[in-house]
This record gives sequence, C-alpha cells and structure tokens, in this order.
Amino acid sequence: MTAVDAVEVRAPAWRGGFGRLWSAAVISRFGDALRAAAMPLLAASLTDDPLLIASVTACGYLPWLLFGLLGGAVADRVDQRRAMWGVDLVRGALMAAFAVAVGLGQASIALLIALAFVLTTLQTLFDNAATALLPSLVPPQALGSANARLMTGQQIANAFLAAPLAPVLLLAGAAVPYAADAVTYGVAALLIGSLRAEPPARAPRKAGSTLRGEIAEGMRALGRDRTLRGLCLATTLCNIGMGGLIATLVLHVTGWLDAGTKGYALTLAAYGMGSVLGGLLAKRLSERVGRVRSIFLAGLVQTGSLVVLGTVRETAAAISCLAVFGVFGMVWNVNQTTLMQERSPAHMLGRISSAFRTLAVAGAPFGALLGGVAAAGWGLNTPALLAAGLFALAVASLSALIN
Repeated sequence: MTAVDAVEVRAPAWRGGFGRLWSAAVISRFGDALRAAAMPLLAASLTDDPLLIASVTACGYLPWLLFGLLGGAVADRVDQRRAMWGVDLVRGALMAAFAVAVGLGQASIALLIALAFVLTTLQTLFDNAATALLPSLVPPQALGSANARLMTGQQIANAFLAAPLAPVLLLAGAAVPYAADAVTYGVAALLIGSLRAEPPARAPRKAGSTLRGEIAEGMRALGRDRTLRGLCLATTLCNIGMGGLIATLVLHVTGWLDAGTKGYALTLAAYGMGSVLGGLLAKRLSERVGRVRSIFLAGLVQTGSLVVLGTVRETAAAISCLAVFGVFGMVWNVNQTTLMQERSPAHMLGRISSAFRTLAVAGAPFGALLGGVAAAGWGLNTPALLAAGLFALAVASLSALIN
C-alpha cells in the first residue's frame, strides 16, 4: 500500500453507504432537535406540575434502563439496516399522528409521557443497530474519521440549524415542529432503506439459545475486555457528573452567575460550537497519541474546565469553559465509540454496545437528582464542582489503562 492509499483509507468515502448513513443520521437529529425544543414548551402549557413536566424528560432515560440490553441483543440477531429502516418508519408514523393530535388540540401530558417513552424504547434498537452497522460500510482504518463526521454533522444539525429554526416553526403553529420531525424520519428511512450493506457473518445460534443468554454473553464479553470495562466505568462516573450539571446549568448561569437567559443561551451556543470543533480535532489527536490517551487527555481537560466553571464567577469564564468542555467531550465520544467498534467481535457489537450504554446511561438520572440536592443544600455552583470530582475519579481510573 502506498502512502497516498494509506491516507485515503483513513477517510470514509462519501459515495455509497456512508454518505447515505451520514445524511440519514444528520436529518434525523435535526428533526429530533426540533421536537426537543418544542416539547418542554408544550408540556408547560399543559400542566404547571413540575413533577409531571420532569416525567417527560425522565422517560428519555427509563427505556434505556429497561430495554437497552434487549435492543442490543435484537440488533445482533436481525439485519441492522432493515431494523433501522423499520424503526424510523414507525417513529415517523407516531410523530405524524402526534402532530395531528397537537393541531386538533387533543394533546395531553399523559400522551407526551407515553410518546417520549415509546420513542426512546425504539431508539434502543436503532442506536445499537447503527453502531453495529457502521463497520460494514467503511474500512476499519476509517472508523475514527467516520464516527467524527457522523457526530459532528449531528451536532451542527442540532445546535446551529434546529435551535434557531425551532422558534420560527413554533410561530407557524404548535404542531409544525412535530410534523417536521415526522418528515425527517421518513426521509431518513428512505436513505437507510437504500443502503446495500452486507450484515456481519454470524455463526448459527446454538439450539435453545435465548435472548437472556445472549444478553449475558454480551455483558461477559464487555467485562472480559480490560479497556472497554475501564472505559465503561469512567463513562458512568462522568455521566453521573453530567446529569447533575445539565439538570442545574440553567440555575448556575442565571442564578449564581446572574447572566440571565441571554447568558444561558450563549453558554449553550459555546458548548455546541466547541463540540463541532472537537469533531475536527478527535481524529488528529487519536492519530498522534492513540485512542485511550486521547480519552484520558479529554477527561483531564474537562475536569479543569469544570473546576473553573464552579469557582470563577464570571460569565465570560463560563462561556469559555463550556466551549472547551464541548471540544473535549466530542473527542471522548468519538474515540469511545470507535474503540468499542474496533475491539468488539462483529457478531456481538450490538450486545456489547448496549451493555456499555445501559450502564453508562444509568448514571445520568442519579446524577440529576444528586445535582439538585447539591445545588439546594450547598449552592448553585456545587453541581459543577461535584461533576469535576467525578470526572477526576474517571481520569484516575483511566490512568491504569495507559500505563
């Protein structure tokens, strides 16, 4: 192989399967972001009960805890392309029906909670299937670049396209964002349905094999891999901290910093901008120092950013910290996903991915509660410091993987 060939193989070709998968992922994330911006406002218009409003968000976590492992096992059994295509068709139909209900004034808080639960339940299959499908569309050497491009494109659609457009669509009608989300699911389904990816070779299942046994096999495989096991522990610790930070960030910025809603919007924009830049940095950093070291360095920088965020009472410092935090959060995510794809047997990738995600996601709701308690008891800046402590523990646990 020539030097030129080596460079070319590290970058996924846009023609063919990867370009369509990228387009489907970005379009779908755009629609999801429109819905995410509109749904809290709709919930607040239907009830003033904080517990009910919070329940809509909680249902975004609960299905991962209940069905995440099952979604991974199913993703390893079926044709991943068809699973993703079918899930998007169902989600599109659900969103179209919901848009009609909103347009007719028939929406209720119970309907919102049920919709959030069902959509996330379907997502457990879709996301695990997508993680398992990507290695069949790009060469192994291009996985890191492919993940970076996918995540960066999704972040651009989320932060820079959907965020400013959502208020405009809401002015056109309360149902419009949900109708737009339904359309994006339909377009994504068409793109995924057009893929011509060969499913990974699978050995015939043993007689008497059950989903429960296959799930247990995936969890044992995750536990046997020292790198993935350590990374899963570190990610879970970080997600506990992130749960507390996200749940209280609006109070941190508008209350402790007294920066108002404008300051809060600027911090979110800075985080989004940083995430996009992180997608560009992730590949270069991993090529220079390796994937595990890239994650270690990302956690180290994020820890420092959180310490400054929780101690320096200046809006400009918070904006800068969240921009840096976003950069290295994307570095972590890209390399984490790529490591999982590289180190997992193809026929078990869905199960290993689901075990990893389920354990990691479990920390977020606990962290949200912990952050609320910390903010109420010790000050609005303490969730950031609590997150810094948890990130420091995560970095300490990762240090054992690079020695």
